[in-house]
Amino acid sequence: MTLIQKPEAKISRRTMLRGATCLLGLPLLEAMNASTVMGAAPSSAPVRMACIFFPNGAIMPEWRPKGEGKSFEFGKTLKPLTELKNEVTMITGLAQDNGRAKGDGPGDHARSAASFLTGAHPVKTSGANIKCGMSVDQVAAQKVAYQTRLPSLELGTERGRDAGGCDSGYSCAYSNTISWKSETTPMAKEINPRAVFERLFGSSRDLSGDAKRNARVRRSVLDLVQQDAQQLRSSLGQTDQRKLDEYLTGVREIEMRIAKMEDAAKQEPPKFATPESVPTDIREHVRLMYDLMALAFQTDTTRVSTFMLANEGSNRSYKFVGVNSGHHELSHHRNEADKMELISRIDLFFAEEFARFLKTLKNSKEEGGSVLDNSMILYGSGLSDGNRHQHHDLPIVLAGRGGGTINSGRHIVLKDETPLNNLFCSMLDRMGTKVDRLGDASGTLSELDT
Repeated sequence: MTLIQKPEAKISRRTMLRGATCLLGLPLLEAMNASTVMGAAPSSAPVRMACIFFPNGAIMPEWRPKGEGKSFEFGKTLKPLTELKNEVTMITGLAQDNGRAKGDGPGDHARSAASFLTGAHPVKTSGANIKCGMSVDQVAAQKVAYQTRLPSLELGTERGRDAGGCDSGYSCAYSNTISWKSETTPMAKEINPRAVFERLFGSSRDLSGDAKRNARVRRSVLDLVQQDAQQLRSSLGQTDQRKLDEYLTGVREIEMRIAKMEDAAKQEPPKFATPESVPTDIREHVRLMYDLMALAFQTDTTRVSTFMLANEGSNRSYKFVGVNSGHHELSHHRNEADKMELISRIDLFFAEEFARFLKTLKNSKEEGGSVLDNSMILYGSGLSDGNRHQHHDLPIVLAGRGGGTINSGRHIVLKDETPLNNLFCSMLDRMGTKVDRLGDASGTLSELDT
């Protein structure tokens, strides 16, 4: 593909900057819109879907909004979303029934993660005969896979064990995964920011299997595509030039942050079992994964993603917010005020980073408004009260307007025990994928409609 064009010539939405070992996707530019150069009808921006999961439930009294409809106010936990109130929809009353025991006894943490996006009841086993269901993200990915370079992107911050039992006789696969390609095939998530970056853009790793030699010869993605970038820039108008410069600056910043975290990881061994060069700074690790997801959406490299902020049942501590005890341990707080206060700090940290991610999408402008306007970003947990292992009244936020089809900026209060899968059916409709059945879904949520 050549990038040498006449000034203001139309360029394809699929245009990429090319280097010796990489492809760099581009954000939506004015020159990609036929109407700006030919008077034709504009092509609509794509709709994206992401599902972001946090473990161990939440302190629900501090999560729940006050009021209904447009006049609601965020609870203490979600105060970081205040500036984004018009961009989000709070939904109360959702349940995931197949996360419950149904005669299988203990194991609510494993079931809550396994059923979260599948709506299926996992088979209780700690062996290789795992079985759950296809997750909503993978249903969507099947529909849009041919339109993007990556069908989907699965992210996390904790690897966890791949085999054996992790929760009362349930395989670790259930606790460590929310995305399932089929009822027997969990999708492996990537926790290493460098690996995600190279999956999005390629790298000199592709030249050889010798990791040490490749590390020495690795060059910046932007160095590799510099010539193509200069050629493309000369063909763009001032607005597109500015947008391209801002985007390339952002890519460079992420590369530098990844390199910095890799250096820190070499000096300070990770405090949990992860591959080499995974960040030891939890906050920066979370931010990098969010920023990589934003890049993937911004460049239309994929339209479907999941992100596990931590594995279900994770006992990680968050010392940087004053929580020295393990998260899972604290979630069994027995209503003790001091332990609940510590859990609230973790909940707040997660909410702060989620808000930061949403602002990144909101600030990324494209046809129809912003990337956030053209997205559906689900944020929530498969448990509400982690102390009681409750699978109803789930903490769920839906951000974005789904390409103008969601009436956001509201608190929707549903009838108790409304299936979470009804929300997923509504999201799939907006991705152009109607399903006959998803878990215990009884229909769609018409309450979302504009």
